[in-house]
Amino acid sequence: MIRAIPNINTARLTLRAMRPEDFDPFAALWGSPVAERHAAGGPLSRSRSWGVFLRVAGHWHMTGFGEWAIEDRRTRRMIGQAGFRYSVSDLGEDFDAYPEASVMVLPEMQDQRVGAEAIVAAHDWFDRVITGPLVARVRDGDDAGATLAARMGYARLRVIEDDTGSVQLLRRNSPPAG
Repeated sequence: MIRAIPNINTARLTLRAMRPEDFDPFAALWGSPVAERHAAGGPLSRSRSWGVFLRVAGHWHMTGFGEWAIEDRRTRRMIGQAGFRYSVSDLGEDFDAYPEASVMVLPEMQDQRVGAEAIVAAHDWFDRVITGPLVARVRDGDDAGATLAARMGYARLRVIEDDTGSVQLLRRNSPPAG
């Protein structure tokens, strides 16, 4: 399925398609400690980041949804990524069969709540355009991520162990009421 990648504007951010010039900040994000905390297998080398960058960009064309670049509207700088993907992680049919929500922002943006702003906007779009269940992962110790996931309507499926520790697998069957 091919679908035009929409732009989504919030008060401070634009969620937009990845562009070739986004690769340097994308590689910096995936090479940072943020990738180690939030993504199994991170941080990544620049060459491995290239493969992930292409996968993120191409996901939209194969599924009709994907992850956006998060752009700071004030500086016009890419500061992260947010959206949905099929992760095909061998975590079971109750997880792998559904789009996985994720958000990562550069280390210097961590305390500015831009990740939460971006993922809420992404969920608003998904709920209007795609609909259906979603899944997510939250690493133990990521209290902000767990709080946001609960607010967005995610509930725990189970806890798994990976190379970096315990991870909660979550599922959201529909948007939270109200």
